Amino acid sequence: MVESVVKNWQGEEVGQTSFELRVAKEETASHIVHRALVRQLNNARQGTASTKTRSEVRGGGRKPWRQKGTGRARAGSIRSPLWRGGGVIFGPKPRDFNLKMNRKERRLALRTAFVDRIGDLIVVEEFSEQLSRPKTKDLVAALARWGAEPENKTLLILSEFPENVYLSARNIENLKVIAADQLNVYDLLHADKIVLTTSALEKIQEVYSA
Repeated sequence: MVESVVKNWQGEEVGQTSFELRVAKEETASHIVHRALVRQLNNARQGTASTKTRSEVRGGGRKPWRQKGTGRARAGSIRSPLWRGGGVIFGPKPRDFNLKMNRKERRLALRTAFVDRIGDLIVVEEFSEQLSRPKTKDLVAALARWGAEPENKTLLILSEFPENVYLSARNIENLKVIAADQLNVYDLLHADKIVLTTSALEKIQEVYSA
């Protein structure tokens, strides 16, 4: 059971909330989180880098000069990898970087990473009604009152995306907004501070507790 204070729009502590998520054993936690992180970063790679071998470069079919008698090194093609404009030796070819990981393991790694960041977790009340219209300056000030300074990389987790909140948040440099049911290991580990609403915390328990 993990407990955390709840803050209001003004940054005052107005209560407490608790949540419970099953995490990996201490001796295997770092290993499984690392595997999930490597999988996410690898699966994000396009794998479309491609170079041409000597057989794929246009031209080079004719022998540039006779084999003997010129005093020059023997050459069979102007598309040799040793020549400028020739093919590439051991260059990249399109490939699939995807790694597999069981769904239960992915969920376990995600819960472990989330609970491990409890020291940087900031739980706040629903604040969409506080933004009557899109106002980036007001949201930046609120984040600072909650303890997420502008220079910090902040992850804002919401259960839903009210338009005023989305429009206010999209222009803040170090802020990333994601849905509570779209968590990923990289964002949880990359952020300096994690801000989430009480409803987002309930959504996380509902989605990831199994």
